[in-house]
Amino acid sequence: MRIAQIAPLAECVPPKLYGGTERIVAYLTDELVRQGHEVTLFASGDSRTLAQLVPCSHVALRLNPQVRDPIPYHVMMLEQVRQRASEFDIMHFHIDMLHFPLVRECAGKTVTTLHGRLDLPDLVPFYRAFPEFPLVSISNDQRKPMPPVNWSGTVYHGLPADLLPFQPEAAGGYLAFLGRISPEKRPDRAIEIAARAGMTLKIAAKIDKADQAYWDETIAPLVARHDNVEFVGEINEAQKAQFLGNATALLFPIDWPEPFGLVMIEAMACGTPVIAFNCGSVPEVLDHGVSGFIVETIDEAVDSVHKARGMDRHLVRATFNARFTVERMARDYVALYERQFIGQPANGNVYIPRQYGLDLHA
Repeated sequence: MRIAQIAPLAECVPPKLYGGTERIVAYLTDELVRQGHEVTLFASGDSRTLAQLVPCSHVALRLNPQVRDPIPYHVMMLEQVRQRASEFDIMHFHIDMLHFPLVRECAGKTVTTLHGRLDLPDLVPFYRAFPEFPLVSISNDQRKPMPPVNWSGTVYHGLPADLLPFQPEAAGGYLAFLGRISPEKRPDRAIEIAARAGMTLKIAAKIDKADQAYWDETIAPLVARHDNVEFVGEINEAQKAQFLGNATALLFPIDWPEPFGLVMIEAMACGTPVIAFNCGSVPEVLDHGVSGFIVETIDEAVDSVHKARGMDRHLVRATFNARFTVERMARDYVALYERQFIGQPANGNVYIPRQYGLDLHA
């Protein structure tokens, strides 16, 4: 198939540091090329891809201090996509909603993956106004706040199998928190869990400008008061393998409707079990007692830390191999593309993950 992938311009594809959406676009795009498809990637000029790259900004917008407003750059990118629409069988958008008015005349040959939270009241009238666009969710839970829309399927994220090597032992003996410092990610819970479990906590996280006050006023003082807590800062992909692989467990103590939670499957790829609060996509991603523990309280999380020490890390990795590889993600998207391309109407069916057997020697 001739496929266009349209990425956000805030980060390059893949991002140098934090950036979940751009990372997934990178993995999906390259895997589609490997599977024999003709793929064109619309992204920032510093992106790296096996596909044909159409540079839509010189560098990632977050890295350009002269950029004040990202919208003009995205609109210019969409004009390029619109002019070339006839060249593609499917155009796969990863930029939320900006493209809807501009490519409405060819909505039937588009797929839009919604990567963010959908529980915002402003979104309901918008999606009602554009009912013809086929939408893809990244978890079933993500759909709950939405009005009836043209759901094409749910496709879980996937990673290259060799991206994060399996670590059979947690050599570091610490708990890990990886991602972003923000109130909904609850690093304060992670600090309390580690303190009560008597373990070191390493926090590798990005601090956005919007969350600087939360860091300064809430989290930084907690870090200063706890000798067992080490703030590592934002890390890259190479550092991530060691950071996650050497951890006894990843703490994912969220209290918001997380659409997917990429860090959970990154930890699983390393063989590191995940201890996560029962919110959003967590019950869809984790197999309780197999790849980690789903908890409701701090007490349960502390108890799970001790259980995690005895978990079979081969089984954690085997669960990743069975459910969350990029090959599986690409196949699922191709199935959606083909249905769209041949003109079958989307029926809103949820993608049901294939039954899987676990290879304990993977």
